[in-house]
Amino acid sequence: MRAKRMKQATQGSAPHGKKPPFSRKPKTKGSPSRYSTVTLATIAALVVSVLAWLAYTSSMSSGDVTGGEGEGKQWEIPSKELGGMPLGPPLQSNHSARQRAVVDAFRHAWKGYRTYAWGKDELLPISKTSNEWFNLGLTLVDSLDTMWLMGLSEEFAEAREWVEKEMVLAQDKDVNLFETTIRVLGSLLSTYHLTRDKLFLQKAQELGNRLMPSFKNSRSSIPFSDVNLYTGHTHPPEWGPDSSVSEVSTIQLEFRDLTKLTGNHEFQRAVDTVIEKLMAQPKVDNLVPLFINAETGKFRPGTLTMGARADTYYEYLFKQWIQSGKKETKFQDWFLKAMRGVKKRLLAYSKPSNLAFVGEVFTSGEFYAKMDHLVCYLPGLLALGTHNGLAEKYMTLAKSLIYTCYQMYKQMPTGLSPEIMHFNTLPNSTEDMFVKPLDRHNLLRPETIESLFYMYRLTRDEKYRNWGWNIFQAFERHTRIASGGYSSVNNVLNTTDPEFRDKMESFFLGETLKYLFLLFSDDHTLLNIDAWVINTEAHPLPIWKGYYYEK
Repeated sequence: MRAKRMKQATQGSAPHGKKPPFSRKPKTKGSPSRYSTVTLATIAALVVSVLAWLAYTSSMSSGDVTGGEGEGKQWEIPSKELGGMPLGPPLQSNHSARQRAVVDAFRHAWKGYRTYAWGKDELLPISKTSNEWFNLGLTLVDSLDTMWLMGLSEEFAEAREWVEKEMVLAQDKDVNLFETTIRVLGSLLSTYHLTRDKLFLQKAQELGNRLMPSFKNSRSSIPFSDVNLYTGHTHPPEWGPDSSVSEVSTIQLEFRDLTKLTGNHEFQRAVDTVIEKLMAQPKVDNLVPLFINAETGKFRPGTLTMGARADTYYEYLFKQWIQSGKKETKFQDWFLKAMRGVKKRLLAYSKPSNLAFVGEVFTSGEFYAKMDHLVCYLPGLLALGTHNGLAEKYMTLAKSLIYTCYQMYKQMPTGLSPEIMHFNTLPNSTEDMFVKPLDRHNLLRPETIESLFYMYRLTRDEKYRNWGWNIFQAFERHTRIASGGYSSVNNVLNTTDPEFRDKMESFFLGETLKYLFLLFSDDHTLLNIDAWVINTEAHPLPIWKGYYYEK
């Protein structure tokens, strides 16, 4: 949905007569620059970007940060490397042939965004225009650490300039707490960790403060889904009174990291309280329903799924354990109990080929044999669990599930997975899976690629890279737009007309292409998974142990 244009707020414009909690008035964003087609100008721009790097890296600090408002100390940060990976300016390294193809794809996507949607949230590549959602430059910000990893110094320097001079957080605009946290706050924190550039930490801290009314205005401590970044006014989603369980439980990594960097314990207390509230409520075999009410703090009984509206609750249970250096063992316990519930109620096998999939259970108790593409993050998570000491049976399940996720691509005429796949489970079935008309779209999602990255990194089995390469080629064949950018499609069953949806989601650059780049890397110190925990939007944050933080 196209967002309304930003209003110019004043001190007296807060809803319900409330005084805005933030005193800075919103500004109007400036216009973007454009690429020059002259070779000498391109060379000049590169020289300028190098000079810009020299200028701002000289102002980086290895330890102190500004504005920690709470009690507690700020954390000592080493300045050279993390997990064997150098930190500072964008990485410059030799890329494999497949990595170079992914970098070329990123440049093509960036070309479309820069030409037709600079500073806006999303590119509409067919109509050659833009879409606004939160007015936060989502695609640009979501792509920062991808550009850093790929060594795209010139593009990164220009994007940094936009963040410094044009990014407006003090605006009279409602944003979704979850999406803003994982995409914007997560990227700002990640980019700070990678670059040591205080600009990104300052922006992260300001954004964190502006998101806090979602927690503070809730009597139950379960945050409201939407918050106005200028007035601090909060409310449930427009479509109903409840928040998605996944949304309130997938903000913890980012706010906990912000506490570590600033010394302000308010951020971590808020998200830790949410998790404690969730864990105290009754569940069905440790599985959560889809919705929770911020006013009452209670679940609304409903469907059990590992897909949309519940998926990342389980992801962040596990990753908070990893983030803590495996010291906060309650998260491991909660995750393992939930996985036992998944095996008991949701795990099933198709006929005739016995493809493993994770289905859904309705309130009535009826099993529904369908799996969202979103669930394809799970194989990678289970593999990572085995790497961190969980039982080998989880790796066995991971291998079965990633095979199914790849078949969701391979068995489609375009080589692209639908958003939702349905499975046959009756003994006389002749085909394992089928697609319903309303589910045949592809949004350029990253989850299968994400799991392929973990599977290859942990097994070194080349088939996972080959599967990822096949998926990448399908994106190139059916979603690449000649004038720049990539488009999601409506019909993965039609090779001649997949029906462009005219939208390039920010996560295509922030996640999908990043995970492809990592998958094809021969350097396993590139985001060492023993040093970094990667948030649900593919933004790496450091693990709290000797690599980075002193406890």
